[in-house]
Amino acid sequence: MAHNTIESYRRDIDFFLLFSNVSTPDKVTRNHIVDFLANLKSKGQASSSIYRAFISIKVFFRFLRRENIIEDDITYYMDTPRQWEIIPEVLSALEVDRLLQQPDVVDSKGARDKTVLEILYASGLRVSELCGLGVYDIDESFLRVKGKGDKERLVPIGSKALEALDYYLLNFRGTVKDNKEPLFINSRGKRIDRVAVWRMIKNYAKEAGITKNISPHTMRHSFATHLLDNGADLRIIQEMLGHTNIATTDRYTHISSQHLQDAFNKCHPRLSG
Repeated sequence: MAHNTIESYRRDIDFFLLFSNVSTPDKVTRNHIVDFLANLKSKGQASSSIYRAFISIKVFFRFLRRENIIEDDITYYMDTPRQWEIIPEVLSALEVDRLLQQPDVVDSKGARDKTVLEILYASGLRVSELCGLGVYDIDESFLRVKGKGDKERLVPIGSKALEALDYYLLNFRGTVKDNKEPLFINSRGKRIDRVAVWRMIKNYAKEAGITKNISPHTMRHSFATHLLDNGADLRIIQEMLGHTNIATTDRYTHISSQHLQDAFNKCHPRLSG
């Protein structure tokens, strides 16, 4: 698995054991697990993060049982929800527009942030993929992206994102010294990281008056859902997102259906009162 994935699983297990406050794993109960997941939810963790934490715990206890470290796997009979049932937060088109208007492009930071937001929404990249982009990974209409498992793919990029990118590069980046130079840099000239992008989106969402609990991955969810809402083929979305399995992409059909149901419940004259 990718290094970031391994580290995420490790953090999930470490946080769970710390939260449970038990001396050995065989002291853990199902109530510990339920309380831990409820605690994550109360702190506003994304549904996908809560789902991953649950999977991490289940696999951890399966391993402990296989190695005869514990006698019983307490997670064995705990149901794992299908991932599409964990509906991620999605921004409306109006909310995305408000978010994209927040950066002030008069300086390098504002121009960079504007470009980051535009590319995230225009391409559906994972935040790690965005941070890993180099200056030479962009041509006139595509991004060359290195995704999970170091698999490369080409992702189309829209005109608005290209306009923001051209403005940022021409006005604030100067001469590119070599073909390995990162596309997005911080004030120290180093490659921008995931935490910086997370903070950026949180700050701009607050300025835009968006009350939803969003993250860089929200832009990816919104990208896919809006494409589907406007008639894009699921296989095309799968390719752009870099999903190996179509079932992972298929959960966006359920998100889109949920939006339809919400609109129906809100607007149908026989239901809206």
